[in-house]
Amino acid sequence: MTTTRIEHDSLGDVHVPAEALYGAQTQRAVENFPISGLKPRRAFVWSMAVIKRAAAEVNRDLGLLDAERAGAIVRAAQEVIDDKWRDQFPVDPFQAGAGTSHNMNTNEVIANRATQLMGGKLGEYRVHPNDHVNMSQSTNDTIPTAIRLGCLWRLDELLAVLKNLSDALNEKATEFDDIIKSGRTHLQDAVPVRLGQEFGAYAKAVERDAQRIRYAAEGLSRLGIGGTAVGSGLNAHPQYHAQMVRKLSELTGFRLRESDNLFETMQSMSDAAAFSASIRTLALTLIRIANDFRLLSSGPSTGLDEIQLPAVQPGSSIMPGKVNPVMAEMLNMAMFHVVGCDASVALAAQAGQLELNVMMPVIAYELFEEMQITIEAVRAFT
Repeated sequence: MTTTRIEHDSLGDVHVPAEALYGAQTQRAVENFPISGLKPRRAFVWSMAVIKRAAAEVNRDLGLLDAERAGAIVRAAQEVIDDKWRDQFPVDPFQAGAGTSHNMNTNEVIANRATQLMGGKLGEYRVHPNDHVNMSQSTNDTIPTAIRLGCLWRLDELLAVLKNLSDALNEKATEFDDIIKSGRTHLQDAVPVRLGQEFGAYAKAVERDAQRIRYAAEGLSRLGIGGTAVGSGLNAHPQYHAQMVRKLSELTGFRLRESDNLFETMQSMSDAAAFSASIRTLALTLIRIANDFRLLSSGPSTGLDEIQLPAVQPGSSIMPGKVNPVMAEMLNMAMFHVVGCDASVALAAQAGQLELNVMMPVIAYELFEEMQITIEAVRAFT
């Protein structure tokens, strides 16, 4: 049994794994960019598939795509949305600019699966990756839309774990309200405070950071899908942009808006940078809180020893009985990583030139990375 099949693109023949749903352009990307071993986060794959499903429905409704192919694309895209084909998205985030490899990976997977659903074979392309799955689209409007949708998809989960953390801190504020201790400024003794007041301040800081994140996310609801290659909407139906925004709102349940300037939405990644910065601000707050927890729990014989953190694992391979503030230390390291992700987003956001920011793949990866790390680190710490 052969292990590969031969597909063709504009550069010639490509050997693709025989059972792969992806095709020639994805295989070239895998071979060209063996950089990190990283794969796209599920939020990105999900959002790309939602866009492809919406486009098939809108193009069908506009009379541009026949009902049989549209139906097959919708079914195939829904399987990707349901996380059925995760292993078919192997492209490294450090790749050719703008995200053409990501876009074609999605197009090829959905086209091949749709072809199978129509009774065809892999590589036969009764449904074509470009002509049908990518109809009325460009990488240049699809990828920034996917970034926005993916962040919104995980937003409620992020806000929920922050609410749980602030609630837990408020509970401790109430529990510790009668405990009087020395306040400290410059790490020196100052006037008395209640331990509950310290914890209440921590809770309020997390709540305010959550508000900042929620506000920054509002900018992500403005979509430029339909701008195609440079923002002019070339090769898209005049009604495509508005209908896509409505269809994506329907499929996701998000309150999405049409962009008032498709050129700006394509050129600028400022909305993504602002959202990332709001998460970085949260990370700085959490680093500060974790450091305070470590300091307040220091000792027990020679430190402050004002709070006791739960013992979750032995603290030393050489000192029996030693317990370390491991969850606070974990939170520190996780948030250091988040700050680094934001730095990458900021550098990539300013690197846009003229009609396009070609650094979108790394923006996408780092945004979804920082959301994943923040959600799980806060959940574990709480």
